Amino acid sequence: MSYEDVPFSELLHHPAATARRLDAVRALRLRRRDAGDLALIRADQLEQDSTVVDFTARLLAGLIRTENIAALGQALLDALPWSVFLPEDDVEAMLGELVDTARGAAALENLAPIALLLAQWRHSAEIYADPALHALLTREPEGDLGAVPVPEGETAE
Repeated sequence: MSYEDVPFSELLHHPAATARRLDAVRALRLRRRDAGDLALIRADQLEQDSTVVDFTARLLAGLIRTENIAALGQALLDALPWSVFLPEDDVEAMLGELVDTARGAAALENLAPIALLLAQWRHSAEIYADPALHALLTREPEGDLGAVPVPEGETAE
């Protein structure tokens, strides 16, 4: 297992023993009752993870520069099976955004932008995979939608 679930209170009551558990797992997931869970990871593990992310971003950028669309398409389907539901133009757009975002995120040592981008594209794939939902979300509105209110602090002309 890559991580172990541990109550946050265990870290508070037995910090040394809890930290020693990192000898057997990559990280500890510290469960909290009233807030989001936390992760406890060794600094060397964090540095290794950052190195892998940086390498992966550079490798992906290099693959895209080769313009071997068949290889890229296959690699993408293996990594993100849901991408099969995206139109071809969207797959190309996603690849470009993924490379740029991964390079920037690696430089900042912050993976959150990559996770957000992947979640957004996955939601797009979910919409394309459901014809009824796609039709509902892409249809033109019917009739006049009414007056648009003037934003606060501005006056009507």
